[in-house]
Amino acid sequence: MRNKPADGRHHRLIYLLSVAQRRLQRWMAARPENEVTPAQAGLLFILGKQDGVLMGEAGAALDMGPAGISGLVDRTEAARLIERRADREDGRAWRIWLTPKGRTALAQAKDGAAEVNAALTDGFTAAEIDIVARWLTSIQDKFPRPSETRPSETRPSDESKE
Repeated sequence: MRNKPADGRHHRLIYLLSVAQRRLQRWMAARPENEVTPAQAGLLFILGKQDGVLMGEAGAALDMGPAGISGLVDRTEAARLIERRADREDGRAWRIWLTPKGRTALAQAKDGAAEVNAALTDGFTAAEIDIVARWLTSIQDKFPRPSETRPSETRPSDESKE
């Protein structure tokens, strides 16, 4: 079912999402009290819930591919917020752990996130925020990562068109 506004308005949702995401990321990164980038904060939040996750698990949770999570882990490790250790059962796999400095940065990131979330929700009712959250979550279901697409949802190959 497609929703078409009765009055013919176009909300430019793609544009609005893109601009909002960029502005929020820039604003958060520019705050002097932020010692970590928003991406690093996301990684710290994951480790705060479960320290010692596999790099691939962290990448999946952050919606990042192998190259993206590898670079993020490299930068976060260089900042001494995390450490990387070989998995005990699979020497090819790496697990990531918070350092004491990372735990301090995580606490600061949580405080900062609470402040940002308060600013984002200011002026909206809880019911309105529930709708926005449901809509944003639905985007993940409607547009899954390519690795999450079920075979029946993929385009047929050129061979099957013959």
